[in-house]
Amino acid sequence: MPVEFPKCHDVIIVGAGPVGLFLAGELCLAGCSVLMLEQAQTPASPLKDLPFGLRGLSAATMETCDRRDLLDPLKNRAVDRDGMLTAHWMRPGRRAAGHFAGIPFFQDQIDGATWPYRLPGPIGGMAADMAGIETVLADRALAMGAEIRRGCKVEDLSQSETKVSVCTNGSTFEGLWLVGCDGGRSVVRKAAGIAFSGTEPELTGYSAEIALADPASLKPGRHSTPTGLYTYAAPGLIAMADFDAGACHRTQPITRDHIQAVLRKVSGTDLVVTALKRAATWTDRACQATDYRRGRILLAGDAAHIHSPLGGQGLNLGLGDAMNLGWKLAATIRGHAPAHLLDSYADERHPVGARVLDWSRAQVALMRPDRATRALEVIIRDLIETRDAATYFAERVSGIGLRYDCGGTHPLVGYSAPDFALADGTGLNDHLRTGRGLLLDFVAQPSLRALADRWAGRVDYVASDAEERLGLHAVLVRPDGYVAWASDHAADDAGAFQAALRWFGNPREER
Repeated sequence: MPVEFPKCHDVIIVGAGPVGLFLAGELCLAGCSVLMLEQAQTPASPLKDLPFGLRGLSAATMETCDRRDLLDPLKNRAVDRDGMLTAHWMRPGRRAAGHFAGIPFFQDQIDGATWPYRLPGPIGGMAADMAGIETVLADRALAMGAEIRRGCKVEDLSQSETKVSVCTNGSTFEGLWLVGCDGGRSVVRKAAGIAFSGTEPELTGYSAEIALADPASLKPGRHSTPTGLYTYAAPGLIAMADFDAGACHRTQPITRDHIQAVLRKVSGTDLVVTALKRAATWTDRACQATDYRRGRILLAGDAAHIHSPLGGQGLNLGLGDAMNLGWKLAATIRGHAPAHLLDSYADERHPVGARVLDWSRAQVALMRPDRATRALEVIIRDLIETRDAATYFAERVSGIGLRYDCGGTHPLVGYSAPDFALADGTGLNDHLRTGRGLLLDFVAQPSLRALADRWAGRVDYVASDAEERLGLHAVLVRPDGYVAWASDHAADDAGAFQAALRWFGNPREER
């Protein structure tokens, strides 16, 4: 039987892309009712399939997915990037860890000793097609009770002190909260009056599947030229960057003649394109919402920030938004959120978005077709070969260097929690699949258990030793997997621990 939903939903999400779908699953996990409104009639799109739909999931994103039992379904959709257009920076015999503006760095260069609270293991993510990622996330959202309505273009929206109303296709839907996950041209963001500021584009980027009269005449790989940049994977996958200030993005039809003209310009050849099968354009415009919240309206994903696809940071950034927002919004709806918990979403995620935008801008700066940039590229190539630089780039690209300001003095606080292998055969991540917080007590301290019991239902208590506990006696983890408190001592300051527990609201007896 179909699920019946209340007239007023807890949350309306506009946009059923991966960010909206992940957020819907998070909210449903916490018992919230969710309605998703998506403009597209169907999730299917040629640009979501390979090769254009290839997306990289970072190590941090894979940790997030493991905490919600999504790792195996996503691995079933994983693809081998060898032969894909993005694999131009790989090298035979070496395991690539990532690249910066096409300049590779490798696993054997990374010094994991600089991350004392990371458990041993390779630093890397995986690749999957966007269609597969969305399928996995949609299956989860629907199984948990979210309602997805497609073909629903938002025509109007308004908010009061108690609810939000959305008009689409002649119908009006009401929710306590509204989250815009509707992309860079977000209708929700514009209707909420939230400014979108940043930098204008320097280039038009092209991804195209073509047929060449002589495919062997174009050298595979990535090539910088005096007139642009192109990457070619035989026999017919091409990516190009034409530094035209974004003049051709969404301003004219992308025809065979146009692709041929741009290819000839950036390659300096007179190649003949005999057929254009598929093509898409993009720019390096980098903008961010000045606010992630306006009253009862919030933004996540591309609705909150856009930048070039260089380095594959956009999807990971958006999924990080959803993981951070989900438990905070759910706690607010359920009435046990501490003061300003929802405001901490923007406080934590806005700086992360700003850093990714600058990361994207820096890569574009290293791609400009001029002599000074080529000289700078040589220097960056030399630097990235060093152990310190490769480690730095790996930390940024993988997302493992992210740290929130969670208070406290322990050096692990604010970082993603290690997936400790516990004595009972489970891992820390297994215990986060409830969507609640976790107090992991390696030495079974009665005082900690007594305190945790006061937050029962919001914080799970687990007493277990681990194969390697990194010198810790106990760790308190937020629902999103980030450490709120940690202790190296059997008898730590109870006041610091109680202060960290305030992430979960007041104890039961004070409500």
